[in-house]
Amino acid sequence: MDFIEAEHPRPRHFLLHMSDTHLVGGRGMLYGAVDSEQRLRQIFAQIALSGARPEAVIFTGDLADKGEPEAYAKLRGIVEPACLNMGAQVIWAMGNHDHRGNFRAGLLREPASGAPVNHRYFLNGLRVITLDTSVPGFHHGEVDAEQLEWLAGELATPAPDGTILALHHPPVPSVLDLAVLVELRRQSELAAVLRGSDVRTILAGHLHYSTTAMFAGIPVSVASATCYTQDLNVPAGGTRGRDGGQAYNLVHIYEHTIVHSTVPLGSGPSVGEQVSAEQTQKRLAAAGVRIPDHAVRSSGIPVQARRRGPGPH
Repeated sequence: MDFIEAEHPRPRHFLLHMSDTHLVGGRGMLYGAVDSEQRLRQIFAQIALSGARPEAVIFTGDLADKGEPEAYAKLRGIVEPACLNMGAQVIWAMGNHDHRGNFRAGLLREPASGAPVNHRYFLNGLRVITLDTSVPGFHHGEVDAEQLEWLAGELATPAPDGTILALHHPPVPSVLDLAVLVELRRQSELAAVLRGSDVRTILAGHLHYSTTAMFAGIPVSVASATCYTQDLNVPAGGTRGRDGGQAYNLVHIYEHTIVHSTVPLGSGPSVGEQVSAEQTQKRLAAAGVRIPDHAVRSSGIPVQARRRGPGPH
C-alpha cells in the first residue's frame, strides 16, 4: 500500500518552556494568596500524566520571588527529579526577582557572583543561549554592551539546528500599560546583534500571560506564569493578578518552523470521543497517511525529508 506523507515530518526537537515560578522560602504563600509551590507541583504532575519526553525544560526567570536560597533549593527539589524522570535537561535563565549570587550557587552550582548570568547549551545540534536581562535592585530589564559583545561572539558561528535565545524581559509591546514601567530597555541594541543571526525564536516570561510577537525578524514567544497570571479581561487601562490561568508552553522545533503551544493548568470534561495514541496510529494507517521521521542532517546541515508515495515530489 502506498502512503501519503503528512506535510511536515516529526519535529527535530521538543522542549518545554516555563516561566515565573516565584517560589518563596519557607511555607509562606506568595503575596499571602497563592501557593506557588503547589501550582508548580501540579504542572509537573500534569506533564507526567501526559508522558511527555522533552529534551530540555527552559525556565525564563523570576524563579524565586525574593531570591532566597531556600526558594532555589525548593525549586531544585521539585524540578530536578521531574526532569530526571523525563530524561530532560534543565536550563535556567535569570529574572528581575532573582538574586544573581543565590541563583548561581543554588541552581547552577557555581560560585556566587554578581556578574550577569549568561550561558550557552547544546541539545543535539540545537543551541540555547540564556541572556541575563536583570538589573539588580530594579524590575525593568537591560542588556549591557559587554553582554551584547558576548552574544555577538556566540552567534558568529551558526549552530546546525539554529539557536534559541531565552531571556526574562520580552522585547515586545505589552497590552497592559503598566508593564511599560518594567519593560526591556534599549531594545534596538539587542536587535542589531540578532538581525541576520541563526536565532530562530526568542523565549521570554515576565508578563504573566502568554503572548507572541516579532522582534528583529524573529518570532518571540512569552510563556505565562506558573504561579499567578494577569487577567487580560480587566477593564481597559488597569491590571489584576489572579490565581488562575497558569500555563506552560510546548516548543516543537521543525526544520523550517517552530510551533509554540500553550498548555493551561488543569483539565475540563471530555468533549466527544477521546482517542488514544494507538487508535490514532490505526486510523492514520487506515487512511493511508504517514507522518515521516524528522529530516536527516547531511554534513551537519538540516535537509528536507524525502517524500514517498504518490503525488508530486
